[in-house]
Amino acid sequence: MAIQLGDIAPDFTQDSTEGSISFHEFLGDGWGVLFSHPKDFTPVCTTELGAVARLKGEFAKRNCKVIGLSVDPLDDHKAWAGDIEETQGVALNFPLLADSDRSVATLYGMIHPNADDTLTVRSVFVIGPDKRIKLMLTYPASTGRDFDELLRVLDSLQLTANHKVATPVNWRHGDDCIIVPALSDAEADELFPKGYRKVKPYLRVTPQPNL
Repeated sequence: MAIQLGDIAPDFTQDSTEGSISFHEFLGDGWGVLFSHPKDFTPVCTTELGAVARLKGEFAKRNCKVIGLSVDPLDDHKAWAGDIEETQGVALNFPLLADSDRSVATLYGMIHPNADDTLTVRSVFVIGPDKRIKLMLTYPASTGRDFDELLRVLDSLQLTANHKVATPVNWRHGDDCIIVPALSDAEADELFPKGYRKVKPYLRVTPQPNL
């Protein structure tokens, strides 16, 4: 059965560029991003891995670990890491799973036969501290991902997990938020001391509560 939002992220143990990884143990009590790559030594993947390596500090600020996956063997990963450092100007600084038996790719539904029956699509899974899937994104093999957008979504997920708000269209960290409709005005008055603006009874705008 396909993985859905809110499901427990399947645990696994697999080799990686940083040794054997037991996924839930690797995540610990923080957040995680698991993202797949169709194949080693491919141009779009090379740029993506370089981008994530540059952003590792941003993920760390959010108590989030990143881990990549490709269905090629570990020796290929190690050789590819040299290409990434040479062409992207940054060394691989997070684990890349060597899923040559496709066990993790199959577990997470990363192989879409109508797209390609042997390679993974560009899947992204964000996992919360409770080990549940909070976000799933799927890109075709030809389209590189926007990891600034992934950081934006992670900010939203972490904010809305801890406060009774939602984030509106094009929201960025520091922007106003929306109070969830389930709260009464009396409850909102108590929970949001900065106040709020009532545009409609169901649309109440408030400053970001954790700033």
